[in-house]
Amino acid sequence: MRKAALLYNPESGGSKRRQRELQSAVEILRSGGVEADLLPTDSKEHAAAEARRAMDAGCDAIFACGGDGTVHNLVQVLANTPVALGVFPIGTANALAHDLRWPFRISAAAKAALQAKPRRVALGRVSCQNLQGTPITYHFVVAAGIGVDAHLFYKLQSGIKQRLGMAAYYAKAWHMWFSYAMPRFNVQYQQSSTSVPKIANVTELLAVRIRNFGGVLRELAPGASLDRDDVRLVFCHTASRMAYLSYVTAGLFRLAWPIAGIELAYAVKASCDYAATEQQATTYVEADGELIGKLPAEITVVPDALTLLTPVR
Repeated sequence: MRKAALLYNPESGGSKRRQRELQSAVEILRSGGVEADLLPTDSKEHAAAEARRAMDAGCDAIFACGGDGTVHNLVQVLANTPVALGVFPIGTANALAHDLRWPFRISAAAKAALQAKPRRVALGRVSCQNLQGTPITYHFVVAAGIGVDAHLFYKLQSGIKQRLGMAAYYAKAWHMWFSYAMPRFNVQYQQSSTSVPKIANVTELLAVRIRNFGGVLRELAPGASLDRDDVRLVFCHTASRMAYLSYVTAGLFRLAWPIAGIELAYAVKASCDYAATEQQATTYVEADGELIGKLPAEITVVPDALTLLTPVR
């Protein structure tokens, strides 16, 4: 790492104290021989534009100083480029930072960045329709979801986690989850490029790339790994809310018990669409915790697509 830009999302920590901490991180990087600058941004579009300008100026590393939303925005810019993505976790959930084991003190993260190693990984890719019906495609590094979780992101207004904190966010999500109608949709998936497609009818599908989410979720999809060139699919065949709760509880305590109606598989491709027998209430799609659109959708994997800076442990 010779030249780095630290992109700061004010919505993920806009206090003066946080800004001072980030400026201290810049000084730590500079003292380690890295030409570094802190770049505040005020929107997703602004962050993407600043990242592109930093790349054009010769930066070989860009740090997402924020939560998973900030990471997701920068992944769209850095995908399929040689520029490395680093993480200074100051957001709410920070799933990727948990999985990569970045320190959660900014000064410690800056020191770890000086010794971090580049790691080339695959990215997930999801294509669907946006809420206006226009085809769109996004990369994801953590997970994509269709069904229950994406419906919650649709219903919960933007910024509620930052204003209320994770405990209140979970409480509100819990209340809304009990009122969700659990509509079904179809999934056709392939476990390899040469395998025969399989069919599933589900109320929820998760396509997971990381092992450790941190927080209450921890190991949501055992077997998922950034070192693999596929996704770990979690199929919820059931509409039982108790089965969902049991599965999350198993992940929380890292238990291996089987949950009736919930199945896992590896896949390189999954195509999702409404079930013909169901009333076609809109089923939503999210990527890395960001609502992106609705069915129909296709999930694929792009090998060798992103360089991640990973702390040395």
